[in-house]
Amino acid sequence: MSATATNAVAATDVILRDGSTLRLRPPAVEDAEALLEFFSDLSEHSRYLRFHGFPVLGPKLVEAVLDPDWQERGALLGSHDGRIVALANWVRLRDPRVAEVAFTVGDDYQGRGIGTRLLEQLAARAAEAGIEEFVAEVMYDNRNMLDVFRNAGFAVTRVGEGGEFEIRFGIAPSTDYREHVAARDHVAVRASLEPFFQPRSVAIVGASKRRGSIGGELFRNVLAGDFAGSAYPVNRNGDSVAGVRGYGAISEIGGPVDLAVICLPGELVLPAAEEALGAGVRALIVISAGFAETGTEGAERQEQLLALVRDHGARLIGPNCLGIASSPVRLNATFAPRSFPAGKIGFSSQSGALGLALLERAQATGLGVTSFVSIGNKADVSSNDLLEWWEDDEETEMVVLYLESFGNPRAFSRIARRLARRKPILALKGGTTGAGSRAAGSHTAALAGSEVAVDALFHQAGVIRARTLEELIDVAALLSAQPVPRGRRVALVTNAGGLGILAADACEAAGLELPPPSDATRAALAEVMPAEGSSANPIDMLGGATGQSFADVLPLVLADPAFDAVIALFVPTVGSDEEGVGAAISAAAATTTEKPVLCCFVSAKGAPTALRSAASVPYFAYPEAAARALGRAAERGEWLRRPAGTLPELELRRDEAQTVVQEALAAGAGWLDARQTRRLLEAYGIPPVPERLAATPEAAVAAAGELGYPVVLKTAAPGAHKTEEGGVILDLGTEEDVRAAAERLHGPCLVQPFVRGGAELLAGAVQDPVFGPLVAFGPGGVLAELIGEAQFRLAPLTDLDADQLVHTAKAGRLVAGFRGAPAADEAALVDLLLRLSLLADQLPEVVELDLNPVLALPDGCLAVDARVRVAEHPPSRRTKSW
Repeated sequence: MSATATNAVAATDVILRDGSTLRLRPPAVEDAEALLEFFSDLSEHSRYLRFHGFPVLGPKLVEAVLDPDWQERGALLGSHDGRIVALANWVRLRDPRVAEVAFTVGDDYQGRGIGTRLLEQLAARAAEAGIEEFVAEVMYDNRNMLDVFRNAGFAVTRVGEGGEFEIRFGIAPSTDYREHVAARDHVAVRASLEPFFQPRSVAIVGASKRRGSIGGELFRNVLAGDFAGSAYPVNRNGDSVAGVRGYGAISEIGGPVDLAVICLPGELVLPAAEEALGAGVRALIVISAGFAETGTEGAERQEQLLALVRDHGARLIGPNCLGIASSPVRLNATFAPRSFPAGKIGFSSQSGALGLALLERAQATGLGVTSFVSIGNKADVSSNDLLEWWEDDEETEMVVLYLESFGNPRAFSRIARRLARRKPILALKGGTTGAGSRAAGSHTAALAGSEVAVDALFHQAGVIRARTLEELIDVAALLSAQPVPRGRRVALVTNAGGLGILAADACEAAGLELPPPSDATRAALAEVMPAEGSSANPIDMLGGATGQSFADVLPLVLADPAFDAVIALFVPTVGSDEEGVGAAISAAAATTTEKPVLCCFVSAKGAPTALRSAASVPYFAYPEAAARALGRAAERGEWLRRPAGTLPELELRRDEAQTVVQEALAAGAGWLDARQTRRLLEAYGIPPVPERLAATPEAAVAAAGELGYPVVLKTAAPGAHKTEEGGVILDLGTEEDVRAAAERLHGPCLVQPFVRGGAELLAGAVQDPVFGPLVAFGPGGVLAELIGEAQFRLAPLTDLDADQLVHTAKAGRLVAGFRGAPAADEAALVDLLLRLSLLADQLPEVVELDLNPVLALPDGCLAVDARVRVAEHPPSRRTKSW
């Protein structure tokens, strides 16, 4: 653990099972007196359990925990309302892999999960320092501490007799441990958000009696929505607003206030927040601007606001947001121009204005919300927290997100994967750009970019990504009304041949298939369709089709097992009964619960009343929109049918790899040399081609004789793009050829056997500054960047993630055996990707790793060339642990 990493995060915020929050930080010298006061305030029983006796309460008692170096000792304290309420520490023992750990929680704060959260954080930091195991001496009757160790998720062993137990457990995070942490986070986050979504009382701070003011209009919105609880206007003079008695401060209200919404100028927010928190409020929404979005001064104000909220164990939405609406309690605490229609969508928007625009469009389509949250600067509550809430909210059947940035993509991925198994998640990501102008040193880095990372995140988590606002609403309308298709096979039923052709083109562009009807269905269609019509796909009933025509044809098509979905297309003609057609389509859709039915009505009047009132068949003005929406729904169906996958447990020599990286960093960040690269790859079981490093032409000749002819010579210069720089000479069959090639390379060279055959692939990893490690797989060789088509996934990969990379896109065609070539060893490639994924995940200092080409052979695979760049891992700027 490097010096910069030891204090990478000075403070960490944790969330407790009752929903309150606690800020943990290393004890400093100036905390000595407060720590002594903390120990003095403990009950005699608690002090006895902690120290196994009654120590002298003097400076020496706390010296060992002050200013921890995070190498030989580590410590964290928790503070609430300005005083220390918990302390935990570890000390490395004679066996450098083991540390003794101890915990103390104030009597008034026991039973809230603080000890467990301290253990999680201590274990994570100790592991970074090379600690592998914790040991603790626990009194027999210290049931609370025994429960902490037992329930944390670690595999605990307990030995001892008499009055003490020795507790031992490895602190490497296993799958079971991660699941325990995720379950604790879920319970705690939901508890913390309850005052936002189900408040019994709301105070609007800054609610003016002046019409047009944000605070005043927001308070009037709360009243107009018929909020199920009590609403209080708070303003400087205590003026009444809209006939409701006003107060000068929340503390004057005289009863509990669950939620406070602050609508004041930015410079007045901190005093108002402090007053609200001091009065017992545990949920704040700050509408006001003037924070991080304005620059350095605003960012400092935002940090002060968050610190104030944390010190009181509360939660915060915003600042710089639009507010919240929650249909179950009829709360509209926003300054939107109208109330939100009730429905079954949970909607979060990072942009308030865009969120309103989206809701306007959704309302026109007949969609409604269970809740709407504008998260603004998301200083605290983020979309990750909201996903936790909506997961168990029975009223919410779908989640829609507008995102501009990610604070913790890994947590998003974990929560979204779990939620998407039960409810669709639709997302529109703003701020899309190209890969940027950064000078990428490897093929993998050149192919990566922020949007690649977003696509990988959404793909793995089962999030449906819309590219436009229109598409987002279209997919939401489809999934809220119709079942998810079981496949991509679509039937088009139309009264206009040209419209059917356009729809067929759109379906192909959306990745959908148009198989012909079965023979039985064709025969049945011939009985009810004009002889001049077409029973192929598209099924064209001609311009004279009526509502009865659709009523006759659609049930036959829906019953055909050749199709997974149906799109009905209609263009009004002279004398056509649009209402009759709409009623027929709606009636046919009601006969199936397994196949989605979509409708495209190309009419200036829009969809007929029968479709709009039924709200069960989504209708579209153009076939392209219908096809795109169905394509996204088909993607969801495929994701749901895939098993979740598991993280592999592979034999690795991680310590050896870490030694390579630390030695390289000690000599200066940059590209590893050939020996270091080989040691790193072999430590993770990644198979490099056999090679020898030769300092002179004669040494190269000797190496070639040892390896066997023919051979390849390459420059040994660290980080070189060997082919582009003329640093690769192939198929050398004699000593003279080798000697001449070595002289041409002018310096140390690598000698490798010349391996013939096999598909050339690229496998690599790159550390994204926001999303963390990304793994790449695609066509390789000198044309890797030109061909493109590399697929990316976030590490760590599951077995199914790796399998999908190997079998899809252009790389999948090469692996399967392109144009008569023998098929490659798929299992070997999957294993390579899993090992590469673990390397990238466990060694964040490896910022770029390029295996290009990887030769995919019928009986294995070989990394023919490898380039690795290392750099100090930048400290995390996140303080939230969840």
